[in-house]
Amino acid sequence: MQEQYRTVARAGVHETEINRSRFICALAPAATEQEAQDFVARIRREHPTATHNCFAYVIGADASVQKASDDGEPGGTAGVPMLQMLTRREMRYVVAVVTRYYGGVKLGAGGLIRAYGGVVGEALDELGTIIRQRFRLATITVGHERAGKLENDLRATGRSVREVRYAEAVVIEIGLPDADVEGFRGWLADATAGEAELELGGEAYGDA
Repeated sequence: MQEQYRTVARAGVHETEINRSRFICALAPAATEQEAQDFVARIRREHPTATHNCFAYVIGADASVQKASDDGEPGGTAGVPMLQMLTRREMRYVVAVVTRYYGGVKLGAGGLIRAYGGVVGEALDELGTIIRQRFRLATITVGHERAGKLENDLRATGRSVREVRYAEAVVIEIGLPDADVEGFRGWLADATAGEAELELGGEAYGDA
C-alpha cells in the first residue's frame, strides 16, 4: 500500500468564462469507481441542457483506476487534459466533471485543452487538497478505572482516537502509523502499568 496520498479537501464547484463559453468544474472525493460514476451522473442530471459534461477520475492510492471522457468534444481535448491535471497534481480518489455551455466562439483544439485542464487546476486551488496517511487500526482494551486518563493521554500525545466504547471493559480504537507500533506498545505498558491489551487490526487511511 502507498504510505499516503493526496485528495481534494471537499466537494465544490468552480466556474470560469472563456470566450463566452461557461466552464463549470465540479470536484469531489470518491472512495470507489462507482461513487465517481454516480457523481458524474448526478452532475449530468443537474445540467441536462449543457453542451458537454466531460469527466475524469482517479481511484486508488496508486492511481490504479483512471478514466476520462470528452463527451462529444474533439478527441483528447477535454477528458484527457482534465485527467492529466489530476495526475500532475498527484490527486487520488477524486472525480472532476467539467460542464460547458457553448458561447458561440470556437476555441480550437489548443484552446479547449487549456480550458478544460485549466478549470480543473483552478478548482483544485480554490477547494484545496489534503494528504491522507496510511495507518494501522488498533484496539486497546482497559479497565474503567484507567480508561479516562488513558484516553486523555492518547489525545494529548496526538494519537488518532477513532472510537471509545464502554462495556465490561473500555475499548478504545486508535490509528497508528506502522512505524510507531512497537514504540506505542512500550508507551501503553508504562501508561497503564501493563494492564491494557493492544490488538492490531487492518490498515486504513486518515488525515495526515
